[in-house]
Amino acid sequence: MTVSRPLPHDAAALHVTGAARYVDDIPCPAGTLHLAFGVSSIASGRIRKLDLTKVRNSADVVAALSAADLPNDADCSPSNHDEPLLAQDTVHYVGQPLFLVIARSHLAARKAARLATVDVDPSNALLCVDEALAADSRFEDGPRIWGRGDPEREIGNATHRLTGRLHVGGQEHFYLEGQAALAQPQDDGDMLVMSSTQHPTEIQHKVAEALGLAMHNVRVETRRMGGGFGGKESQGNALAIACALAARLTGKPCKMRYDRDDDMVITGKRHDFEIDYAVGFDDQGRILGIDFTHLVRCGWAQDLSLPVADRAMLHSDNAYFLPAVKITSHRLRTNTQSATAFRGFGGPQGMLGIERVMDHISAHLGIDPLKVRRANLYAQDGGSRAQTPYGQTVEDFVLPDLIDELTRTGDYDARRKAISAWNAENSVIKKGIALTPVKFGISFTLTHLNQAGALVHVYQDGSVHLNHGGTEMGQGLFQKVAQVAADRFGIDTSLIKITATDTAKVPNTSATAASSGSDLNGMAVQIACDTIRTRMADALAAEHQAHASDVVFEDGMVRIGATEMTFAQAAQRCYLGRVSLSSTGFYKTPKLAWDRLRGQGRPFFYFAYGAAITEVAIDTLTGENRILRADILHDAGKSLNPALDIGQVEGGYVQGAGWLTTEELVWDESGRLRTHAPSTYKIPACSDRPDIFSVALWDGANREETVYRSKAVGEPPLMLGISAYAALCDAVSACGPNYPDLQTPATAEAVLDAIMRATGETPS
Repeated sequence: MTVSRPLPHDAAALHVTGAARYVDDIPCPAGTLHLAFGVSSIASGRIRKLDLTKVRNSADVVAALSAADLPNDADCSPSNHDEPLLAQDTVHYVGQPLFLVIARSHLAARKAARLATVDVDPSNALLCVDEALAADSRFEDGPRIWGRGDPEREIGNATHRLTGRLHVGGQEHFYLEGQAALAQPQDDGDMLVMSSTQHPTEIQHKVAEALGLAMHNVRVETRRMGGGFGGKESQGNALAIACALAARLTGKPCKMRYDRDDDMVITGKRHDFEIDYAVGFDDQGRILGIDFTHLVRCGWAQDLSLPVADRAMLHSDNAYFLPAVKITSHRLRTNTQSATAFRGFGGPQGMLGIERVMDHISAHLGIDPLKVRRANLYAQDGGSRAQTPYGQTVEDFVLPDLIDELTRTGDYDARRKAISAWNAENSVIKKGIALTPVKFGISFTLTHLNQAGALVHVYQDGSVHLNHGGTEMGQGLFQKVAQVAADRFGIDTSLIKITATDTAKVPNTSATAASSGSDLNGMAVQIACDTIRTRMADALAAEHQAHASDVVFEDGMVRIGATEMTFAQAAQRCYLGRVSLSSTGFYKTPKLAWDRLRGQGRPFFYFAYGAAITEVAIDTLTGENRILRADILHDAGKSLNPALDIGQVEGGYVQGAGWLTTEELVWDESGRLRTHAPSTYKIPACSDRPDIFSVALWDGANREETVYRSKAVGEPPLMLGISAYAALCDAVSACGPNYPDLQTPATAEAVLDAIMRATGETPS
């Protein structure tokens, strides 16, 4: 059985030797031209003059195009048709593309892009959510409001009440491979696009639209990405469209890639939030009523902000039953980069809000935060305390048992006592510990996206060609799906050829996002393989006067009673018998029903669970902090590949901890992103990994009928990193009697400010 085996990534050897081919590694055809955008240095204003004379006269420049030179607006938006490829009359953020340079080299294009004469009449830029709220600058006609019960009454009648505001910082994707695309003109006006994208079908659609072609005239291929994390769900549209337009204009292949600083300045980030809350609770810390307000900085265009903000609302409960709750979400338009998808897709922001409330309650009551969290967990009996605010019953709630197990294996109680003793004896270095849970819903909240297709060929020599709509960005999707195919045929994965995602092979695919890659594509491949296997079994059974149920595919062999042959021999016999050895597979997620306007229904097929214990230390003199130890227990269902899943959990935790500790995005008063390079934006390094890092998978199968009863593991682990923030809150609370109100990201400066609040001093 190949499924559930800890096999290495299908391209592991290629990755570590540098032989894996990415878009920028594809040998360029002769005469390939290279593109670069000229971008705005003003956050908001009207374009008075755009003179490209010097650009066009620059060495090795073939052409320079403004919006007026394009056949249409060449919209790049995944949603609202509000992102023209090039700014037209107005500019909306620093970094917005104003014109496109086509040159004979990448360097020549970048140099020329700096030579334009640009005159913009600046206008008042809205840079923060409070400014946007005051100006009523928003997407949708007003705030979205979901909830149940009467939280205002319950809060007012509660024994204890608290209010607060939490800043939730954004995050740069910082994929190792930057955005890139290569477009090659084909016969009869067709276009072939190689793109580093999580959504080849969207690239196909947007390129076809920009060129005035049908989708069948555009083919998009993606073999792999060097990371995506949601940043390549929609942000690659602009490069692919630009390359295709330039290729159409010049008749030559055209390539574009962003340098790191360009990438960070132009592309969208994780949405930052301001979360206001009011909560009422009893002496045990059990929440009676809660009111959340989300102020979401969406940036200049809508992009995917509405479903991101929706998912933040859907995860404002995390793992906790909220009997009376109101969630108000303002989706605010600002003159900054258009915020976009990022691993968790709003879920982490919503989840962080309720975890902050748990820590605030525990500080107020002076009890262990874990006791507060346990007191508020959903019930396991499926009764009234198992109902989410949006009406879905939590049917598979394993967290109480999972938390118990992690508490035992991570020695939580003894470590908390030891940390209390340490803090009592040490005035400079303080320690903290926290255990936080994760309950994350799995499915696209836009219901029609929950579908996938696959194409499988069995050749007469017994080798198998596999294609599906998912994209490989390092997460191991291709290997997992290959293991599914191998298991259906009873053969080794070495016989499975995993090929590039290609819109000409599997059409109308969804983005590889929402942790859906294995769930959707694995099931589609399983269905395709089973169709072929059934045909083979029927033919072989008829040949041997047996029943199809007597045909067994196992260990590379096919057995029909006493008769035995290799899978290759079986494939050959079926071929000679004129049996079709090719099939498509299609899967759509069942049980989904969601009304986003009412905020009611079943948006998720199931939930993935996990919990993490993090121990930290802080220097009270400088705010410097370290993660000392992390213990994680995560629910991957019946894992398709434990090695890959553990790798996802490790990476997700570190990325989540980085988001909440070191990764700070800073815009100046003019709207310029100042943290646009590794020198100023700090992602976690190898040295930031905790010295003790224990990760285990929960032993349990998905109760829903997913592929081999597995669970998604792409996004949920990121939220395990919230435990790092909670542990820092715990450490800072040991510095003084006052509530420290630690904000995110919890940089050294933020930690030092929180220490001062804890001790009663005024932060600088």
